[in-house]
Amino acid sequence: MRTRGRVIVAGLAIVGLIGAAVAVTTGDGAESPSTTAAAAAAEERLGSATTGGASATPGATASGGVAPAPQTERKTEPKAASGPVRVRPAQVIAQAAPASVAYLRDRYRISATEAARRLALQELSAPLAARLTEQAPRSYGGMWLDQQAGGVLTVGATDVAAVQAAVAELTDPAHVRVVAVRHTLSQLTEAAAAIAGTLDASPGSDVVVDQQANEIVVLTGDQIAADDPRLAEARRAAGVSTRAQARTPETRVQKACDPRYCPQAPMRGGIRLDVPRDDGTVGGCTTGFNLIVGARDAYVLTAGHCVVGGRHQQVDRTWHQFLGPKVPVTVEKPTLAENAYPYDYAIMPYQAGALPRWTYPRGATSTPSLVNYWCVADNPRCSTSGSRDVRITGYVPWSAIQTGWVVCATGSAYTPKAGEQYVDSGAGAGYVPGTRCGEITGKSSGGIDVRICARPGDSGGPLFGEADGKALGILSSGDPGQGACTNPNEHNSYAPVSTILERVNARSDGRLRIRLATSGPVAGPVAR
Repeated sequence: MRTRGRVIVAGLAIVGLIGAAVAVTTGDGAESPSTTAAAAAAEERLGSATTGGASATPGATASGGVAPAPQTERKTEPKAASGPVRVRPAQVIAQAAPASVAYLRDRYRISATEAARRLALQELSAPLAARLTEQAPRSYGGMWLDQQAGGVLTVGATDVAAVQAAVAELTDPAHVRVVAVRHTLSQLTEAAAAIAGTLDASPGSDVVVDQQANEIVVLTGDQIAADDPRLAEARRAAGVSTRAQARTPETRVQKACDPRYCPQAPMRGGIRLDVPRDDGTVGGCTTGFNLIVGARDAYVLTAGHCVVGGRHQQVDRTWHQFLGPKVPVTVEKPTLAENAYPYDYAIMPYQAGALPRWTYPRGATSTPSLVNYWCVADNPRCSTSGSRDVRITGYVPWSAIQTGWVVCATGSAYTPKAGEQYVDSGAGAGYVPGTRCGEITGKSSGGIDVRICARPGDSGGPLFGEADGKALGILSSGDPGQGACTNPNEHNSYAPVSTILERVNARSDGRLRIRLATSGPVAGPVAR
């Protein structure tokens, strides 16, 4: 019988403003309003609470792993600086994310109020996870948002009582569930790094943590061969539950083809790129996000399979509406492109003379980096707000992205009607390009799996948070399908922005300094 020592949880108070009428912004240097007396009291209680917990029942099945060694010495969580995690009111979040509200209402047959509550809980989950990771590393086992179970934020813990005390003061405790798991998140993270080191691979891309399954996933087929003789021993020695799986399921099909386009400057995510192939045909993709390379140079991110492959042996150039007026956009830089999911990216500079076409006017006082939020007739979920631009404010690291989040994606795939001057992307008659929202269903193969319809021509298109403007990934592959979106369970996969940036910067030893742009291209170099 194992006895776990008493755990001190410090500074885990949450100012839960779900349903409150006063807007409160998150941190990152912004002004923070004073907490209410009740919140301050809750913070004081949590900061001094001590709880004892029995050993947890394993919550994941071992596969090639063994249980961690018993802890015999007394352990306490490190005491970090206290302070509440602040979230915005549900009403404010819902107003900023109408399509996300509509998705939840349509998918789960819930009210607008309930949808807003779930989105507020989603916004709370990331800072809560960061706080638990920092302050309860010996108890916290990861978290995910379970939409199917009623919009419940599920928190894994090896010491359930300790983590329950840490989240007890949330405004929405009925929808926060703490469950017993076998391994802490810190144990899994350390084990992933150890396995990756043994196999000469990269933690976080070749060896990843599945928080919902509470185990390590070793992705074979790229850096790690499925028959690598070191693999079985590396998994056994890790001391945690593991599984091995092929990086790219055979059922995946690429989305690369020719999309329609959006010609208005400045450059946005979600517009058409046409790419002539070596054999004289034309393929294409969708722009993802603006990037900055080096000190000030403006680049565009899209999917690598648009310009890397058997039909792309020459240096490719991209255009808008290749059949006319054939506006030049970018040119391939072979050293900044790969076609091996989740490393499916092309980081492309502008063609000579093309940049001025896509910039803000000189002297513009505001130059945000944008994603084109494109509402269309067959997408009633965003009909109440209309087409608009979403400002990109940063990105979410792949490790912080959680199953159950509601996100949005924009694509520009299209099959033209008779007489229209567009190259057929292969989308199929009846598919209308634009922005659709759905749910993250997993993070297999080091990418982001979502339940959102997409078609050939949408590849490279952006996946982002509607309410906060955070970039998540770019479309790579997914379920086959043509024509109108009729399958509510269609899944597609996105290459994470953070994985791409880490990859290209590591390959250049940091010399290129490639970053996501939060300001758009201007006439002249992009400001840092």
